[in-house]
Amino acid sequence: MAAALSPHIYSSSPFSTQNSWKTTVNHSIVIKLEKSSFICCSSKKKTGFMDQILDYIEGGPKLRKWYGAPELLPKDEGVEDEDEDESPELEQTRDAVLVTDGDSEIGQMVILSLIIKRARVKALVKDKRAAVEAFGTYVESIAGDVSDTPFLKKTLRGVRSIICPSSEGFLPDTESLKGVQHIVLLSQLAVYRGSNGIQALMQSNAKKLAEKNESIVMASNIPFTIIRGGLLQDTPGGQQGFSFKEGSAAQGRLSKEDAAFICVEALNAVPQRGLVFEVVNGEESVSDWKEFLTSMIQNADQQLQ
Repeated sequence: MAAALSPHIYSSSPFSTQNSWKTTVNHSIVIKLEKSSFICCSSKKKTGFMDQILDYIEGGPKLRKWYGAPELLPKDEGVEDEDEDESPELEQTRDAVLVTDGDSEIGQMVILSLIIKRARVKALVKDKRAAVEAFGTYVESIAGDVSDTPFLKKTLRGVRSIICPSSEGFLPDTESLKGVQHIVLLSQLAVYRGSNGIQALMQSNAKKLAEKNESIVMASNIPFTIIRGGLLQDTPGGQQGFSFKEGSAAQGRLSKEDAAFICVEALNAVPQRGLVFEVVNGEESVSDWKEFLTSMIQNADQQLQ
C-alpha cells in the first residue's frame, strides 16, 4: 500500500466498501447522441473497464435482470420531466450519488465507475434525452437550473453523496444541501496555481472558479474530500501507479479514468470534517483504496494533534 504523505485533514469516519483499481481500460470511443457526446466503451481488443460496462448496459434484458436493473424504457419514455412534487412522507432513502456535469467526459467516466459498483446514480446533465439514450435506466438523468431552489430540492431527493468532477454544473451554494452526507470534489486548482506566463493568464478565470468551488465545499459543514489532481490526461486508466506527494499536482499528470475512479473510491472513506490531498500518476500502487484513504485521514489527523 502506498504511504500517505501530507494531506490536509479535518478528521475522520468510514462509509461503505469496495476494493482496488485493477481493471485495464482500452481505447475508448465516443458515441455521438444528438446534441451531446457520450463515451460508451472500447469495443475491441482485451476486455477492460469500459468493456465491462458495455456488457451490461447493452447486454439486453437477460443481462440487465442479472444485474438487478429494470428493463430499459422505450425511447421517448422516461425523458419527460416529472413536474409533480413528491410529498414529504414519500422521501426516499438517501442512498443515491449525484454526479454534477454528468455529460462532460470526466463526468461520464465517474458515472460509468459508479455503474460498475451498482450504485444508485443521479446525474445533472444538459441534454437529458442524450443521457437517457446513453445510460438508460442505470442513471436518473436530470436537466435544469441548479440555482432554482425547487429544482435543486427535487434533484437532491434521495441523495447521500455528491461528486463534482469539474467546475461546470457546480452547485451554487450549500445551504440547500440538507441531508447530504459527503461531497467529493475533483479540483484542478493545484495545476492552475503551478502555471506561469501566458498560461497563467489564460487560466486566471478557471483558477478563481476553482478557488471559489473549494471554498464553498470547505465552508459547507458537510464532510468533504477534495482531490487535487495533476493535469488531466486522455490516457488509459489502471495502467500506472500514483504519487500523493504534496506539491506533485502542480507539475504532474493524471489519467482522467484514474481520476474518475479515485472520486468514486473516495465515497468509501468519509472524514468527519474534510480531507484535501494531491494525486498524480507515479510509481506507488494502492491495493485497497478504502484502507489507504482511511489511513491517510488518520495519519493527517495525528499531525494536527
